[in-house]
Amino acid sequence: MDVLPKLSLRAAPIVRFSRPTLTGLRTLSSSSPHLSSSSKAPPFDPAPAFRWSGSPDERWPLGGGLGDASALAREWKAGEALGWKTFDLDAMEKYLAYRMLISTVTPRPIALVSTLSEDGVPNLAPFSYFSLISHDPPLLSVSFVIQPDGPKDTPANIISTKEFVVNIISEPFLDAANSTSVDAPPDVDEWTVSGLTSEPSDVVKPPRVRESAASFECELFQHLDIASPGAPPTHTLILGRIRRAHVRHAVLAPDGVQADPAALRAVSRLGGSTYARVGPGMDIPRLAWHERGDEVRKLIDRKKGTKEGEM
Repeated sequence: MDVLPKLSLRAAPIVRFSRPTLTGLRTLSSSSPHLSSSSKAPPFDPAPAFRWSGSPDERWPLGGGLGDASALAREWKAGEALGWKTFDLDAMEKYLAYRMLISTVTPRPIALVSTLSEDGVPNLAPFSYFSLISHDPPLLSVSFVIQPDGPKDTPANIISTKEFVVNIISEPFLDAANSTSVDAPPDVDEWTVSGLTSEPSDVVKPPRVRESAASFECELFQHLDIASPGAPPTHTLILGRIRRAHVRHAVLAPDGVQADPAALRAVSRLGGSTYARVGPGMDIPRLAWHERGDEVRKLIDRKKGTKEGEM
């Protein structure tokens, strides 16, 4: 088994802004809270952003909490002095709630979804309300905002045809994928706008994106309209059963099953119009009870004894 080198984890922030390789239909500075309209991000660095590192606190003891072993931990602890801002989402304006949520629930993977209408009209669009739900059965979820003028083409197509393909976006074709989010009329073909290549699927009719290193052919498993009590629906949640997965040989790890994150170069969404790369990965094994169960029991007994002594 190959042993991957462990690199030190530095306290310096790894999030920084760069300029996309091409000028997309939406610019980074237009809605990023961190860049002014006059500022320019540095050029995109094509060097792989992913690398292996040790954990932030490799000497962390059971029950150690945040600790203060590193400059990063001490800086994080000091941030508590500024306190917290509490948002009441029941009273908050919806667009502000949206901006706060998408900037804190990060990073979010992106589903570049390919569908066909009942008449065979193709549609391609990216969505970041997306996640893997289960592996048995293999299910993923994508949630769609219901616009005032009606549902988006993508969920309407999925519900009517019961089929779709989710394609993972990687760095080399991010600009092309971003262009498919254009708010164009229904007669505009996003495949043409993006220049991406359609590849026939195996078991569903919508094509997959040839440029994607990982694509998932899905059948509709379940759908649900989501609404606040007493209000009309605002989102449609789609659960898709994965029937086929296509993963490029070039991004597979030596075991032939898992994807190598450094090769996949998957892209995620942050707040505003900001995308993110996968940064350093920290390989931290789960605690094994058969190895450390006695240690946990002793820790619990010590904590219990301390509390009883304070009573």
